[in-house]
Amino acid sequence: MQFTRRTMLVGLAALTAACSKFKRYDGPLVTRIAVTKSDLKMNLFHNEDVLKTYDISLGFAPIGPKQVEGDGKTPEGHYYIDRRNPNSAFHLSLGISYPNEEDIAYAASMGLEPGGDIFIHGQKGWIDPGDGNWTAGCIAVTNKEIEEIYSMVGTGVPIDISA
Repeated sequence: MQFTRRTMLVGLAALTAACSKFKRYDGPLVTRIAVTKSDLKMNLFHNEDVLKTYDISLGFAPIGPKQVEGDGKTPEGHYYIDRRNPNSAFHLSLGISYPNEEDIAYAASMGLEPGGDIFIHGQKGWIDPGDGNWTAGCIAVTNKEIEEIYSMVGTGVPIDISA
C-alpha cells in the first residue's frame, strides 16, 4: 500500500510540475526584444541572433504610437522590461517601462496623461490572440508563449517597439 501511495504522490508531483506556468530556460541570455507592429511580430535576441519569433496582438487601435491614456495604442520607442507579474490577470506578464520622459512630456503638452501599465502578457479567459488586436495597448501572446517568454526574459532587458 505504501508503494502505491508513494508512486501516486510522485506521479502527482510530476503532473503538477508539467502543468506549471513557470517554465525553466537554460538557453542563451535574451539581450534584446524587438517588436514590429506592422508585422505583428516580436523577436527575442541574444546579441544579433534571433532566438525566437512570436506572432502578437496589440492595442485595439494599432496604428501610430501611444500618446495618451485610453487611446488603445501600443507605444513606439525604446523601453525596457521593468517588472514581472506572476499573478497577472492575463496569465503572466512582463512590464514595459512606458511612459518614458518623452511620453510624459508629450501628453502633458496636450494637457493629458500618457497612461501606463503596458505589458507583454498572455490571454485572459476566452480571448483568442488570433482574434486580432484586442488589448488596451499591451502586447499579447498565447498563454503557452508567455510562459516561455517569462522564463527567458529578465528585468532590465531592452525592448524596441517600432511601427
